[in-house]
Amino acid sequence: MIANNFEILILSLVQGITEFLPVSSTAHLVLVSKFYELDNQNLLIDISLHTGSLLAILFFFRDDFFNFKKNKSLFLKIIIGTIPLLPAGYWLHESGFIHSIRNINLIAWNTLIFGILIYIADKTQISKSEASFKHNLFPWIIAGLFQIISLIPGVSRAGIAITAGRFLGFNRVDSSKIAFYLSIPALLAVSIFGVIQLPEKSFEFNLLALIGIFLSFFFSYLTIKYFLQYIKKFSLTVFVVYRILLAIVLFASLYF
Repeated sequence: MIANNFEILILSLVQGITEFLPVSSTAHLVLVSKFYELDNQNLLIDISLHTGSLLAILFFFRDDFFNFKKNKSLFLKIIIGTIPLLPAGYWLHESGFIHSIRNINLIAWNTLIFGILIYIADKTQISKSEASFKHNLFPWIIAGLFQIISLIPGVSRAGIAITAGRFLGFNRVDSSKIAFYLSIPALLAVSIFGVIQLPEKSFEFNLLALIGIFLSFFFSYLTIKYFLQYIKKFSLTVFVVYRILLAIVLFASLYF
């Protein structure tokens, strides 16, 4: 049981940090599982970790989401922006294709290619205001379409949504907020699927899932808070460098 708790701690730490950073949480969870041979890395544990991240972002932006009357327009844009992602994600899971694309070779290439794309997008000049993304539907649709690509491990849902926002001329904070807001329906869909499955599992597994939710919430909340503070002052270059270095390590492990 102690070993299981330690594994959940590691997976929760990886999920909480990488879910909202432009580095791909799915890729890191797959990599950690493969390299450290963790027994509890499977789809249902992934779902528990995503539930913690969902609760964290709802709590962080609670002033926006608990005032429905004031933010009806925002909710509508989030829903519309999510429409492209959900059916694509559902098909991947139902077809079983999601498991065939969880391989290190694909992760390595996506880590490199989309890291470079983030760097290019981050050089885009700011031409839009915060009011523009809150009142204009177009950026939500574009970011929503970009999110479909994030279903492939190594791309990063947050990263590709931020990339879309930067290409559209939004600053880093507003681009990240679009990505964070759009993460809510995606995480909710995964969490609902998990809740349906959990009663069929053993008590020990349910206990591990609850521990995962709590730890993922804690690490996710801290990541959201400090990431937004960081990008107010600095560029996304550090994440680009990280992705390139990670890709080099992955290629080395594959081909040498």
